[in-house]
Amino acid sequence: MILSVIQLVAGMVVLFVGGDYLVRGATRMALSARISTTVVALTVVAMGTSLPELAVSMGAGLRHSMDLAYGNIIGSNIFNIGTVLGIGALIAMIPVERQTVRVEYPFMFLVSAAAVVLARDGLVDRIEGTFLIVGLVLFTVFLIRHSRRDVSAAEAVELEREVERTAHPDLEAGAGWGKAIMAVISGMVALALGADQAVRGAVELAGIWGVQERIIGLTVVALGTSLPELATTIVAIRRNQPEMALGNIIGSNIFNILGILGTTATVLTVTVNSEAIRIDAWVMLAFSAVIFPMMYWGKAIRRRDGIVLLTGFLAYMTYLATHAGVG
Repeated sequence: MILSVIQLVAGMVVLFVGGDYLVRGATRMALSARISTTVVALTVVAMGTSLPELAVSMGAGLRHSMDLAYGNIIGSNIFNIGTVLGIGALIAMIPVERQTVRVEYPFMFLVSAAAVVLARDGLVDRIEGTFLIVGLVLFTVFLIRHSRRDVSAAEAVELEREVERTAHPDLEAGAGWGKAIMAVISGMVALALGADQAVRGAVELAGIWGVQERIIGLTVVALGTSLPELATTIVAIRRNQPEMALGNIIGSNIFNILGILGTTATVLTVTVNSEAIRIDAWVMLAFSAVIFPMMYWGKAIRRRDGIVLLTGFLAYMTYLATHAGVG
């Protein structure tokens, strides 16, 4: 068992390093191609925190561990709202911007509902996966056009700092192409190797502990792959930019379903566990719904809201722990 734990942890570490290298390299290449910092921040950097989930879900799918692949996606979304947003609210009040309530949150909820509907027949096939990817492309284009038009001067400066921090050290246009390409290649290799080791460790642990792969995906793996979102949220709050934390979580949840589930289903039809359809997907949708009144009427995610979210997440984890029988 110790070797399996080491394999899982080592795989997660390699995933994070690989994701960081890939984002840095892609950001440098985008800047060298004279793409605006705002566009880079809204695409490459924003999606970078979801790269571990993508690598793990694809790796699990290729190893025919579909319960692990789907559980990782759903579990990550639950963890993002229940724990990441909950902890963030305990640290500081998270204000809610009008665009988040009017545009980004409704889209996240619709996407979450679509994940529930698409899985009701027990699988997400290639056509449905393609539909999800097209939705991601359209939403990204809309978000970029809308944000480039409405972004304030202060927000533009903050976005530029975030991109520069990610792309460090070669920021000059046309500079660092060799390093950028090597970073992208290294990142992709590390993601593949890390995902393989993490999935192997997770599958072996499921067998040793006598629990369903679905449970491992919803808990251990989802927690591990969601650590970038947690780190990003804490950093945003410490830098007095708490509003960025909510945007990162909502954006990550959208990408997890449209990008990760869509990509995985396009390559390999995803079969969905009946328990995941009956319970887990609905829990994800419930967490997505419960933050609406907090944002709409409260205009912020406050400490009491954080307590509610964390309590709900712990209750769900307790349920999983008491129903972790062999599938």
